[in-house]
Amino acid sequence: MWGSVVLFAGWAVGWVVGWDLGFRWVQLVSFTPYVAGVSVGVPVVALVLRRWKAAAVGLVTALVLVAGVVPRVVGDGEPVAGGPEVRALSVNTLHGRTRPGRILELVRELRPDVLSVQELWTEDRAELDRLGLQEVLPHRLDGTNGTSLFSRYPVVSPGPSPGGSVRGEVTVPGFAEPVEVVAVHTCAPVHPGKAECWRASQATVPAATPDGRIRILVGDFNATFDHATFRRVLDTGYRSASAALGDGLEATWHARAHPLPGIVIDHVLADRRVAVLGYATRALPGSDHRAVYARLRLP
Repeated sequence: MWGSVVLFAGWAVGWVVGWDLGFRWVQLVSFTPYVAGVSVGVPVVALVLRRWKAAAVGLVTALVLVAGVVPRVVGDGEPVAGGPEVRALSVNTLHGRTRPGRILELVRELRPDVLSVQELWTEDRAELDRLGLQEVLPHRLDGTNGTSLFSRYPVVSPGPSPGGSVRGEVTVPGFAEPVEVVAVHTCAPVHPGKAECWRASQATVPAATPDGRIRILVGDFNATFDHATFRRVLDTGYRSASAALGDGLEATWHARAHPLPGIVIDHVLADRRVAVLGYATRALPGSDHRAVYARLRLP
């Protein structure tokens, strides 16, 4: 009984403190919502066995873990925002396995104003142009590792982009100043050799500017709400579109058949001054990610 209690309590402490306990912890901590659910059973079993001290520690542990997960499903209030609406979409093609035609179908269905695409290769960009994406999203900035930012409105690069991401200043009609949109794609912690790349790329995700220009991040962060690196980014002044509407547990990876349960690594983050009007995910044939889509209202 105490072995179980200590295991869950150690997980809770590592989560709260945000310790970097090595590569395997980076992977494992992504599954904290499932661990939180199981942890509730520990004090119950301890009570049945009349292990009162173990039950007390197990109860505190479960409360800590559940409290960390609940805000993702209850949503929060929206700020007052009277500016124009911006629709944002993120698509990870899994190295081109989601074909350009499906991307274009999704664009025509959801009508995004900005589109962040990851793992889109040169030949697929050309195919998207041939199929007519430029008619809908005529402006584009390309980055490294197959990341591109497409926009309905004029977009210019403000300077070097961090890591594998793409930064663009988008001129939104009816808004006084350009909105900075970042198509995010960080390293995936798929094996120990990627650990340092993951840490380094997490550090490049740009912070919010609460008193300055509106910034919106869209893409594959390869990080969940349970990674301390991601929580630090949120704390700079962002709101998650999914969590804002109570959809923060809707998995975006692994979207295909897989022995592991799904986790949330694709996000739309917006400045806290921006209201979230809607959020949804969509299946991407061929990809192991789901597309994420948000409707935002600028202040």
